[in-house]
Amino acid sequence: MDALPWQHEALDSLLGRAGLPQALLLAGSKGIGKRTFAAALTAAMLCESPRPQGRACGACPSCEWLRAGTHPDFRLVVPQSESEGEAAQGADESRSAPRKASQQIAAEQVRMLADFVNLSAHRAGRKVVLIAPAEAMNSFAANSLLKILEEPPGETTFLLVTHHSQRLLPTIRSRCQRLDMAAPPPAQAMQWLESQGVADAEAALAHAGGAPLGALDAFRDNEGSRRSALLTPLCEPATLDVLGLAETLAKEEMPSLVSWLQKWVYDLIASRLARRIRYNVALAPAIERLARAADVSRLLAYQRMLAETQAVAGHPLNAQLLLERLCFDYADIWNAGQGEIDGRA
Repeated sequence: MDALPWQHEALDSLLGRAGLPQALLLAGSKGIGKRTFAAALTAAMLCESPRPQGRACGACPSCEWLRAGTHPDFRLVVPQSESEGEAAQGADESRSAPRKASQQIAAEQVRMLADFVNLSAHRAGRKVVLIAPAEAMNSFAANSLLKILEEPPGETTFLLVTHHSQRLLPTIRSRCQRLDMAAPPPAQAMQWLESQGVADAEAALAHAGGAPLGALDAFRDNEGSRRSALLTPLCEPATLDVLGLAETLAKEEMPSLVSWLQKWVYDLIASRLARRIRYNVALAPAIERLARAADVSRLLAYQRMLAETQAVAGHPLNAQLLLERLCFDYADIWNAGQGEIDGRA
């Protein structure tokens, strides 16, 4: 339940204050470890034998209960799609959730906090409520939380983790002290990824947009080889076997496929206009070659179409047919005789 290496200074600074805020908003991009930081802060606040700098000891009854997900003075509020067991261990916010369950935090989940916050702590200390990600609250849940925050109990601390703070009610943001969290320096992130056994940490970190826990999750899910099944054929659009590729990738989740395509096209545009590659650094030679031959206007049109497709990618009527159309339109970028990308997908 310790913080990640790049979070130690921020955690020690926070714990060294005279008093913690009643509500703390942990804001930053996805996959940088905000949930892990919140878990470490929670453990420190509830620990019965804290270390000299204030961090949790990891061995007292409170730490053991928290690790087991049974601490009576802690409540975790997450989307219904996420298992309580995994979340209680401080799993990072980048983990994927089951597809069929709700991705929202419902009002009833927040209303259930009313009794919790108004009762005395079982261990004669503080109580902690962790909501992650806070923007997953639907409007009813957000209004229920606002009512609690308007008259917050003195011994309860609220930790709100958010990837998109602008999606929260302004009235909720105004009642929280904000802590902006940044991704670690690339060198530190790569060193940490290597310590976790990640092969080619530089490429993994690049494709995750600098988010180390996102890169770790992708490595554990064998995303690199799965992604290669899509991107390697895209390196040769003139000979692209669209139907065969769509069949090969039929079992992949469409949002992931579209996301991989979006990052690929971003790199093509960036290579052509700025001579830099952000995500797919391992395929730089192919990207540079394709970018020189592509029509930028067609790439931009395709990028816009992918953004529109991503909005409905979670519920495609026919995933394989959608992927076929995306691949056909991609191949058309290098074939001026095929007509303009029309956003059919």
